[in-house]
Amino acid sequence: MSLLFSKTVLGPLTLQNRLVMCPLTRNRATDNIPNALMAQYYAQRASIGLIITEGTSPSPNGLGYPRIPGIFSVAQVAGWKPITEAVHAKGAKMFMQLMHCGRIAHAFNLPAGARVLAPSAVAAAGEMYTDAEGLKPHPVPQAMTEADIKTAIEEFAQAAKSAVAAGFDGIELHSANGYLLEQFIRPNTNQRTDRYGGSIENRARFVLEVAEAVIATIGKDKVGIRLSPYGVFNDMPLYDAMAADYTYLAQQLNARGLVYIHLVDHSPMGAPPVPDAIKAMFRKAFTRTLMLSGGYDAARAESDLAAGKCNLIAVGRPILANPDLVTRWKTGAAVNAPDMATFYTPGPKGYTDYPALNG
Repeated sequence: MSLLFSKTVLGPLTLQNRLVMCPLTRNRATDNIPNALMAQYYAQRASIGLIITEGTSPSPNGLGYPRIPGIFSVAQVAGWKPITEAVHAKGAKMFMQLMHCGRIAHAFNLPAGARVLAPSAVAAAGEMYTDAEGLKPHPVPQAMTEADIKTAIEEFAQAAKSAVAAGFDGIELHSANGYLLEQFIRPNTNQRTDRYGGSIENRARFVLEVAEAVIATIGKDKVGIRLSPYGVFNDMPLYDAMAADYTYLAQQLNARGLVYIHLVDHSPMGAPPVPDAIKAMFRKAFTRTLMLSGGYDAARAESDLAAGKCNLIAVGRPILANPDLVTRWKTGAAVNAPDMATFYTPGPKGYTDYPALNG
């Protein structure tokens, strides 16, 4: 019997299978407001067990990219409601990923009055795309004051409350891929000398305080987190204490009772692999649901579930290009290839027009 396609539980939720849709930035939220096209896109993919939305900003300051959605205005909350309703009607559960981009941003992508913030005033290498002027170098961010940190924690908590009000089953904190939460964890981006910098106990403080605030607001069964140890995306180099730091983080997150950890391995996209020992450490240190993602096909997903390496398998590009991925993987049917040229472009092309087997 297939484990991948069998029902399972996530906290109090029953999932129709063990496949999860990864959070995938798609840049279709015009004016940062969710819309009917997005509802169609997510509903097409709701035969999966759990959908995690694209990164959604808890704050105007977190909108690093053009056309990404937020959850900090009345219009945004209203825009998400038809999306959760459409997904729930098809049987999937839905978590919102809360993503504050931090230094991975540009003023051209932010509303008036918003700021590019980070733990320290250290610019990321590389460039950010802007609709206004194309590619621009990443700016030097403003180092957050303790007042800024307190405000950001409050914004995450309010965003979680708003997500639940919009019909979501929970939220995922994006503490991976070089964005704000991970910027505090990593020593190259966190050069602070106060209680939020230096030791791992200090560098993890912001992430843990955000988790605590969100749990206090919506409950631990509605809060997961995404981590990318050994990820180098967005100018996050490897460092010697990586394994020790993430072991500490796993233990601290376990103590706070989050419903899941989503561990991403970017080696299929050219990053260093997450060592098996680190994945095994998370499995041992974190007693609730462990979700793994990173280049899975059906066979490897089934194998890792059968071996007890994780509880859930998250996939990105396969579900992006195959709205009926569950059926295709169940039957061994051919799959559509993703069109990378339309990953981040506005409109339905490469978004809602991937064909399903039944047309």
